[in-house]
Amino acid sequence: MEGAPNGTAGPSLQEASLRAWPGRERREPDATSPSYTVRAPLARWLRTEAVRAGRDLGHVRVLDVGCGRKPYYPIFAPFASEYLGLDLVNPMAEVSAAAEAIPLPNDSFDLILCLQFLEHAADPPAVVRELSRLLRPGGRVLAATHGVSVYHPDPVDHWRWTHTGLEMLFAANGSWRSVSVQAGAGSSSCLAMLVSFYLGVLHRRLQLKGTARQSTRLINLAAHRLDNLAGTADCRRPGSLVANYHVTADAL
Repeated sequence: MEGAPNGTAGPSLQEASLRAWPGRERREPDATSPSYTVRAPLARWLRTEAVRAGRDLGHVRVLDVGCGRKPYYPIFAPFASEYLGLDLVNPMAEVSAAAEAIPLPNDSFDLILCLQFLEHAADPPAVVRELSRLLRPGGRVLAATHGVSVYHPDPVDHWRWTHTGLEMLFAANGSWRSVSVQAGAGSSSCLAMLVSFYLGVLHRRLQLKGTARQSTRLINLAAHRLDNLAGTADCRRPGSLVANYHVTADAL
């Protein structure tokens, strides 16, 4: 560890570098953001899954499909022997290719991330087939995608899912030992996301200042409490609303 002022232990250079890595707003989202109810559960899930992957699989070779700025690299770095990003026209990606046809050999990776990408893919079944092909026996895919969301082209936005739709998508397009689809949060959090988004739109259009972010914080915190009271079964009941799903798919 590097020495810190007054003789206290400070963070290592590696820890400081990881903390400064792009995308901190995704790893440590603020409750004043309309995206909080998607990003906070996702970050918590990924931290848990990173530790589990390190425990189950050792130091893993990781592929991040649709990596963008690789915002979750710092979460997996301590457990990764190698971390490759795949994307189109992205200087941060080591592999430039479409996710439907990845120019890498079979059985190449222990862990594959596909986070907030499937909704933008031209052919989700083809993407899942590629994830299955590239995964080593006993490896794992961690995917996340929207159930309910506003239209957000980046540069396109094609798809939304239910938990049953994601189960079918993975089951039909890969060889898996198990597939688990869990809601990131419940109906209250989904409503909070939508209300907060349009509250921000309203404030911008009316040129109001200083209240939208704090109102969003209160809405998000209230939604979290309501979700806890409703329990996880709420996410699969008819009439439920889920903003984001987390998929864990283990290879044979």
